[in-house]
Amino acid sequence: MALHRLARITMGVPDVDATAAYYADFGLTDLGRGRFASSDGGEQLKIVHASRRRLEDLVVGADDLDDLGRIGAALGRLEVPFVRDTHSLRAVDPGTEVTVTVEVQPRIVQTPPVPVPYNAPGLTERPDVRAPGVLREGPVRPRRLGHVVLGSTNQEASQRFFTEGLGFKVSDLVPGAAFLRCSTDHHNVLVQKAPIPFLHHSSWQVDDVDEVGRGATRMLEGHPERHVWGLGRHHLGSNFFWYLKDPAGNFSEYFADMDCIVDDQLWTPRVWEDIRALYNWGPPVPASFLQPEDLAALMTGAHEAS
Repeated sequence: MALHRLARITMGVPDVDATAAYYADFGLTDLGRGRFASSDGGEQLKIVHASRRRLEDLVVGADDLDDLGRIGAALGRLEVPFVRDTHSLRAVDPGTEVTVTVEVQPRIVQTPPVPVPYNAPGLTERPDVRAPGVLREGPVRPRRLGHVVLGSTNQEASQRFFTEGLGFKVSDLVPGAAFLRCSTDHHNVLVQKAPIPFLHHSSWQVDDVDEVGRGATRMLEGHPERHVWGLGRHHLGSNFFWYLKDPAGNFSEYFADMDCIVDDQLWTPRVWEDIRALYNWGPPVPASFLQPEDLAALMTGAHEAS
């Protein structure tokens, strides 16, 4: 695959300071001026002012300049305008209204965490000691940005933009939504049908399920209003999850143990029709996850702005 990762995003919000404080609590490293880094991915989030919450842009890493040439030709066939410079190409997806930049970048290299021993029926890997997960005391630090979920007013066009235009692969489909990948992760972008373009959530990788739980528990201390949904395990992607809400209304997810698709020929996308596509186990999905509580206000604000 010529594309190799979701590199960074720019998030527009009405209150930059409050949102920045939230993502510092979330475990990202504050670089100043609304910029944040993950421990492995470097600078991956920028927060800027906007009249309503939205994803302003996202950057995708590509291997070389030939990849940019192929993408430019593909966007031309779709009649999507783009701007090309020496090391990047930029275009706007009409359905999500997000500016997507494909940029030549080195591939990310991650050091695996120390394997965690688990006791199981008939298997004692951790005799006479407590589980490492209950002994951890340090803050949870997201390793990298994994994916974003975007509302699109023209889901079919957005799917074509990312797949036929940029070269993303389809991992799985549900009615009105597509799980798309630009790396070995099961999905890096999910585009779903929506009445207005908006950012549903960003998702950040941590080492394991204990880090998912520890991170969320720490975020909820004194801030119960941040809770959205979790702990659970998705079916599509298979990852453990816990969703929280930032002050602007965007959801943020800690995730671990995502499906990895290394050989495209060994993976067959499916169309999923039932609730099992959303989660395999966990608390019942809240209505506010399916339709964020501020969606009507976002629509009204966008109408007034136009």
